[in-house]
Amino acid sequence: MNIFWTIYFAVVGLILGSFFNVVGLRIPEKKSLIYPGSQCPHCKHKLRWFELIPVFSFIFQLGKCRSCKTSISYIYPVMEAITGCLYAFTYAKLGWGIELLFALLLLSLIVIITVSDLVYMIIPDKILLVFTVIFIILKIMFPSEPWWDPIVGAVFGFALLFLIAILSKGAMGGGDIKLFFVLGIILGLKYTFLTFLIATFLGAVFGILMMIARKYKKRKPIPFGPFIGAGAILSFFFGDNIISWYVSMFM
Repeated sequence: MNIFWTIYFAVVGLILGSFFNVVGLRIPEKKSLIYPGSQCPHCKHKLRWFELIPVFSFIFQLGKCRSCKTSISYIYPVMEAITGCLYAFTYAKLGWGIELLFALLLLSLIVIITVSDLVYMIIPDKILLVFTVIFIILKIMFPSEPWWDPIVGAVFGFALLFLIAILSKGAMGGGDIKLFFVLGIILGLKYTFLTFLIATFLGAVFGILMMIARKYKKRKPIPFGPFIGAGAILSFFFGDNIISWYVSMFM
């Protein structure tokens, strides 16, 4: 039965991952999520149902539009596959319960803002506002212990990134600052700070690798949202293990 539900959540993740791509790509441009329907951004060819199967349509079409043969961005199948894998992993690790709902919502937020940040270098306020309201309602309905942790986590996350933005003279984007406020609600103080540390570490490693590969360009900003998302996921699922490992290694 567990295998069945794990596969089920993988399929749901693939389908929702396709929708999250749409949200992440259209909301920053203030476009409707419904109209027009899915189409090729180059030739405006309206996609048929068999061209909308997550991941598989991309593979069968060799990564190209059936009409104009223009290459399709890899962001579509990659984010669909990542969402499917994360949804399946989440159920396999957590099983049924309210924590599963929190985790799936967190993953959904991260996938959407990752798409937006990678393509436009923007984390839309509208998306953050929707998830803020959802998380606040859920935290009121299912309070955590201690009750003040989400409040302190949100304030701390916002204040920390805001302070860094001031000291760095704007190197930290406003979207990143507000994203940490939202994450603070669901992660609390301890894991919000851990998320910041992990995101900073991953961003630094990525920057070093880019310099080694000589692909880094001065004054060209790097989207920080994906690293924040990765940090949040690791903190949510493995926060205690990471903290225990750090304490045993360095303290």
